[in-house]
Amino acid sequence: MTTMKSSSGPSNSGLTVFKHVKYEHLIAGITGGVTSTLILHPLDLIKIRFAVSDGRTSVPQYNGMRSALSTIMKQEGFKGFYKGVTPNVWGSGSAWGFYFLFYSSIKTWIQGGNTKTPLGPTLHMIAAAEAGVLTLVMTNPVWVVKTRLCLQYGSESDVASGKQYSGMVDALSKIYRVEGIRGLYKGFIPGMFGVSHGALQFMTYEEMKNFYNQYRNLPIDTKLGTSEYLMFAAVSKLLAAALTYPYQVVRARLQDHRGGYAGTLDCINKTWRFEGVEGFYKGLTPNLTRVVPATMITFTIYENVSRYLLKRRSD
Repeated sequence: MTTMKSSSGPSNSGLTVFKHVKYEHLIAGITGGVTSTLILHPLDLIKIRFAVSDGRTSVPQYNGMRSALSTIMKQEGFKGFYKGVTPNVWGSGSAWGFYFLFYSSIKTWIQGGNTKTPLGPTLHMIAAAEAGVLTLVMTNPVWVVKTRLCLQYGSESDVASGKQYSGMVDALSKIYRVEGIRGLYKGFIPGMFGVSHGALQFMTYEEMKNFYNQYRNLPIDTKLGTSEYLMFAAVSKLLAAALTYPYQVVRARLQDHRGGYAGTLDCINKTWRFEGVEGFYKGLTPNLTRVVPATMITFTIYENVSRYLLKRRSD
């Protein structure tokens, strides 16, 4: 059974975490997150619009993926598919960068610096959950801005002038001025539930990698091929997304300034009352269409870039 490395005292134990912080994981995570976002942002925008389409607000209603694509192109042009891309690039890049940095640091600390030590499912989930909470605290305002920009449907005549945004900086300043710091942290509580998504995903991904290497009688930190990274990333994301998607719907609706929900519980109750179970899974198809390839791209780039940078450090 794996145990954490002992230390001489609480303060010393806390400080040893910083010994395992390596900027290479930050750079590799940012690279993977930015690349996948630039390629797949249009699907993210469509997913958000499906998620907030509750039938009770004045937003365009789409009948499916094809309807969404044709309607956006007709009403907003090609640029419409990239509304909110700037905060999405900032958000995804920083979120993946920080997540991989925090996760790898916490994981290596638990391993006592020995990357060949298997942690098991429980410790993998703990490390991923801690990394998720830290990342969410730092990036939630960016996700609020991204959601608001993605939900500007061309004509904003039905929205108060204080909530029309010309870009990321304008949105940040107006949200803070009109709604205060609470406005920048809307959706934070359901976002905390989303930590379970990352924990499940990373636990599954790490356990699959470890099992595969052990099956081949190799150390668990042995580099895999691109096809293995792609497959393990896809399976882990599918599992996590299927189990935790409803929180994304709730978070998107809370962050939408048209929603009018009093809070998380109010949003859950109204969604259940008016739309049933299906309401919590609106946008699932475009979401899976986006997040599975996005995760495959992000994880594969991260694994290869981090391995390259860490090898250069050791040379």
